[in-house]
Amino acid sequence: MPTIKVMSAGAVKTMVAALAPEFERASGMTVDLNFGTAGALRERVKGGETSDLVVLSESAIAELSKLGLVVPATITDLGRTVTGVIVREGSARPDISTPDAFIKALRDARSVAYTDPKAGGSGGIMFAALIEKLGIADVVNAKAVLGKGGADVSQIVADGRAEIGTTFISEALPVKGLTVVGPLPGDLYNANTYTAAAHTRAANGAGAEAFLRTLTAPATRARWAAAGLEPAFAG
Repeated sequence: MPTIKVMSAGAVKTMVAALAPEFERASGMTVDLNFGTAGALRERVKGGETSDLVVLSESAIAELSKLGLVVPATITDLGRTVTGVIVREGSARPDISTPDAFIKALRDARSVAYTDPKAGGSGGIMFAALIEKLGIADVVNAKAVLGKGGADVSQIVADGRAEIGTTFISEALPVKGLTVVGPLPGDLYNANTYTAAAHTRAANGAGAEAFLRTLTAPATRARWAAAGLEPAFAG
């Protein structure tokens, strides 16, 4: 049975994992799913690891394209995910209605969870840069609980190991015991596009493109939206 290797960032894991078995049943192929942070997977590809389909942040795919590691004609935007604020279900919802209110919520929180930037997660890199820009990096990092990725951050908050957290909403929604307070407010709002492309040395390039068509089928748009991902492909 032909196999398709897929390397995918965690931000779109919900939909990639949901559509893979449907594709397998329809195509007779097997999908080998490999999830990780966008940064870590990008480095693995740059280091020589091959995959039939690569699903990373838009910027990471652009970098791989410049290096000749993905097929330009196959580059396809899948969905946009938004950075949000999360708390444990049943906890008081902090005021994040304005940037100043969000800053106060971070200052007042006993602990703050976000993805360790060193793990290569797009959300963690963005948040680390944001708190540095806001001048509160020392305050937040003194009480930070760092996760390996967005799903890990969500579980940390759901377990009560951190009072408040920030990650992509698409990674928080599948985790039970959480409340998504909302997206970052005002000019702090952050959305990130996730993009797929076939590897230039794909062992099963045709299979990769077939799975990509499944991921971007117009009929899946509502499911992408329900998973916290704004579809970036045509309906």
